[in-house]
Amino acid sequence: MREHGWAWMVGRLLAILILGLWGASFFGKGSGEKEFQKTLDALKQVHSFRASYSGMPSGYLHNDLLWEVDCEREIVHQQRHIRSTPASTDPPIDMKEDEFYVAGKQYERMSDGAWSQMRVAWQGGSAKWYCVNLGQGADSDVLPPIATMLQRGILQKGDKKTVNGVRCREWLVTIKGPLANLEHDTVCIGLEDHLPYEMTVDWQGSHSSFSDYNTTIQFDLPEAAVQPAAAPTNSN
Repeated sequence: MREHGWAWMVGRLLAILILGLWGASFFGKGSGEKEFQKTLDALKQVHSFRASYSGMPSGYLHNDLLWEVDCEREIVHQQRHIRSTPASTDPPIDMKEDEFYVAGKQYERMSDGAWSQMRVAWQGGSAKWYCVNLGQGADSDVLPPIATMLQRGILQKGDKKTVNGVRCREWLVTIKGPLANLEHDTVCIGLEDHLPYEMTVDWQGSHSSFSDYNTTIQFDLPEAAVQPAAAPTNSN
């Protein structure tokens, strides 16, 4: 009888322990999932933003990238500066690109500073492409991949910090990266608007920042992209 009593007590303690661990895991993970779902929903309402990226994903080429996107005016501005690390290439690589995508037309800055309109615009860089992805809650390849993080990431709450004047909370995200390796990212999510303001990716050695959500971004457009208003005509 005593043995049965001990067995019942041990079984009950084990059940309580298992339930406790399960509950802690569930609610801990749930808080991250809820926060990232809020971010995914907030991104669906974004119609303009600015993103900057600095990293070295190839191991010897350093990339500095800038995106400025305005969905309502159908404008995307992209700048790239790609340069090789010292002694990694001969001759060294130092390449700069400056492009605008305006209402389905693509313009590229030439070496003399003049703008040239491309015959065929690459639709993958259009404002419509970014807007559709944001509206559908899909990853945009520029802003943090919140949908992927939400689906496959292990989310761990970090500390609060300030990024570009905005208070946000840093989250540590572990997801399956390229070549089946584990990728360790961080993303800082705004405390008030739930939008992402900073991201790092370990295997790229990269740092990205995001700003100017839903603001009117000032663009220095190519002259050919500025469509003058049609003058009124008088008819008798």
